[in-house]
Amino acid sequence: MDRPEIGAALLQHHEAFIARVLELPMSQRAGSRNGKWTPAQHMEHILRAVRPVAMALLIPKWFLRWRIGVPNRPPRDYEGLVQRYKEKLAAGGRASGRFVPPAVPARDVESIASSVNRSVALLARRVNNWSEQDLDSVLLPHPLLGKITVREMLFFTIYHVQHHHALVDRDTA
Repeated sequence: MDRPEIGAALLQHHEAFIARVLELPMSQRAGSRNGKWTPAQHMEHILRAVRPVAMALLIPKWFLRWRIGVPNRPPRDYEGLVQRYKEKLAAGGRASGRFVPPAVPARDVESIASSVNRSVALLARRVNNWSEQDLDSVLLPHPLLGKITVREMLFFTIYHVQHHHALVDRDTA
């Protein structure tokens, strides 16, 4: 997936997720089944995951290379990254720290959705400031996957929202 495809996929999948949560009645937005996250919490989690990626793309590439290092393996393609994430989840990986959403009232979903839209649009624009080569030669830290390339982080961001969309579908059916 190249930069234009990444930008389009980021927008498409986040918009679909937001539409899905916003179509839910208020009573379901903050309702939980079996102690699982509510749709509102999924929305907040996505916001907490996207914002740092958008911010990271503002950091000078030389600084990221100096601070985090350079890749010591070939970059993964989209399918490879998704497979690695699924392996980590199967091994018990879960959101932690600042990525765990607090309780979110149903009335806050529209505001959070607007913030997600803005953050994803910003992220998609910032991808265009990176060369294809830099996407594969600069690393970012991921709390579950370790050090991954910027392109892999973008792949993760695309898949991550689809994963949470599927969880919302499962828990509100």
